[in-house]
Amino acid sequence: MRYMLIMNVLPEAAEAAKDLDMAAIVAAMGAYNEELQGAGILLSAEGLSDASEGFRVDFSSTPPVVTDGPFAEAREVFTGFWMLEVATREEAEHWARKCPLGPGVFLEVRRVNEMADFDLPADNEWLVKEQEWRAAQA
Repeated sequence: MRYMLIMNVLPEAAEAAKDLDMAAIVAAMGAYNEELQGAGILLSAEGLSDASEGFRVDFSSTPPVVTDGPFAEAREVFTGFWMLEVATREEAEHWARKCPLGPGVFLEVRRVNEMADFDLPADNEWLVKEQEWRAAQA
């Protein structure tokens, strides 16, 4: 099963992080990522740029409305993610607990849907195409 660990940072934690030793943070994250790689479960991991460089697309109207970041109403900021391939939810939880994060930072862990999660016939045109796209990427 694939799980996504989504890192969220509260504004006060982001502000406090400005005073932390960036080399130490990178070393801790590097060691964590290396451990995930050694366990053979890391599919990908990425950090994201500041929300001020992003935008949001709201589909409440036609055409959709695009709003540039940052987003004042956001209580926390999505700053990065890991994609893991593990056997169970418990294994995903084990690895999430090991992540070297501090106060004001949390991980939201979500299972990534698989084809079998969709209540559609196996010969559905779009599911077949999805399988073909995935096979081409492998």
